Amino acid sequence: MDSTPLRRTPLDAAALAAGGRMVPFAGWQMAIQFAGLVQEHNAVRQHCGVFDISHMGVLTLRGQGTKDALQRLVPTDLFRIGPGEACYTVLLNEAGGILDDLIVYDRGRVAGPEGERDEVVLVINAACAEADTAWITSQLEPEGINITDRKGDGVLLALQGPEAPARLEALVGTSLAGLPRFGHRELAIDGAPVFVGRTGYTGEDGFELLLGREAGVALWQRLLAEGVTPCGLGARDTLRLEAAMHLYGNEMDAATTPLEAGLGWLVHLEMPADFIGRAALERQTAEGVARKLVGLKLQGRAIARHGYPVLLDGEPVGEVTSGTWSPTLGEAVALAYVPAAAAKPGTALAVEIRGRAEPAEVVKRPFYRRG
Repeated sequence: MDSTPLRRTPLDAAALAAGGRMVPFAGWQMAIQFAGLVQEHNAVRQHCGVFDISHMGVLTLRGQGTKDALQRLVPTDLFRIGPGEACYTVLLNEAGGILDDLIVYDRGRVAGPEGERDEVVLVINAACAEADTAWITSQLEPEGINITDRKGDGVLLALQGPEAPARLEALVGTSLAGLPRFGHRELAIDGAPVFVGRTGYTGEDGFELLLGREAGVALWQRLLAEGVTPCGLGARDTLRLEAAMHLYGNEMDAATTPLEAGLGWLVHLEMPADFIGRAALERQTAEGVARKLVGLKLQGRAIARHGYPVLLDGEPVGEVTSGTWSPTLGEAVALAYVPAAAAKPGTALAVEIRGRAEPAEVVKRPFYRRG
């Protein structure tokens, strides 16, 4: 057993005080739920919820030609975004496998002690943070790019749900109507600076907010006092799964390419720039993929879980990567890898659950889309 002490976010005591049920996650002690998973899930779908996501990594990349340097590590054309914009992408190995998924925020030219430099902010997964940082540093530092931890001991919050814009506008004292999806700004709450990105992992409108430690704790407490629902990792997972958003280690890993994972829209082979894994993805594009990630809806109330076999005509052909009972839809949904020939919507499959073959059907993703 791993005896390494769990790390705690600056909101650990506040989460416990709010009734958080704490569990180990990616080396951190995190709240799995507060009042209850379904209540928290529905609060985000219908009103507004706040998540402590301070376990995630936040890096600043700074130097001359930062985006050019970073472009070698990702398959997405970073020059499709400009200052104040962001994009979702993946880090790849030479075989085209996914090392992690991340969000890239283009900060443009930013003044600093050494003068103006190109600055990019990356938000990376907690479980991959150390490996990502070491990989990015090894690749970019020789090119003169400085990589630093932007979060430090600060707080990263996700304010999500249809009421999130109005809640945040009241806090920052300005309209956010001009801040589009994946846009970002530097604003202030009660005089404290806050980095605001219109991003999230729930399928709803919302924001991710990076603040200093004291300001972050104060904001969490203020939001709860004003009636915003505290939410844990359980609701975060059901929300992202309804929206068919990928979880690293489930839907993607170092042995899975973006083309297999249904993330081909992130791969811009038409751009002239080279990137790690390009040759492998070019070969796979030409030859086709043997397996694909699909969405499944199950009949009845049986829930497919990670690792359950997927059956075609009674024979195992694939495996569930994530599954849950959807509180919004009132039915069981799952993501799974199946042979490309069985990936067409409408295909009848089954999932083996406790020795029974439970009928399932391939459906279009996402399961839920915000109206």
